[in-house]
Amino acid sequence: MPGLLIIAHAPLASSLKAVAQHTFPDCGRRLEALDVLPDASIEEIEIAARALLAKVGTPDALIFTDVFGATPCNVAQRLADGVHVKVIAGVNVPMLWRSLCYADESLDAVVARAVAGATQGVMQVATSRPQNQAFKPGANDQSKHQHQQ
Repeated sequence: MPGLLIIAHAPLASSLKAVAQHTFPDCGRRLEALDVLPDASIEEIEIAARALLAKVGTPDALIFTDVFGATPCNVAQRLADGVHVKVIAGVNVPMLWRSLCYADESLDAVVARAVAGATQGVMQVATSRPQNQAFKPGANDQSKHQHQQ
């Protein structure tokens, strides 16, 4: 069961953790977040990230970052060993949820699930109304029926 750490530009990391806790309220013990502030040094960020990795309390960890090549990712790469600590850039909600859903699997399996969740979660959405139903004002009594508009 790998620990999970999000390192991203502020306030994305803490916001993603909040979204994760909304869906997986018990994920707090295995998920940490580090918001990278614009004036923080790489050394300060690395010290904070190492402390959070220790806090997840597992030898294996997956670190999510927002953008490859940016400071959060560069710090994460300093922490990664490719065996027990791995990094994925481009974090998004489907990736995070998929990782939490399968967090009891091995680190390599969680990495694969995270990447699959990320790519499968990105899609163009149709612009038509739900179930392709046109909205007709006055046709439905909205006080008695719930529907999407």
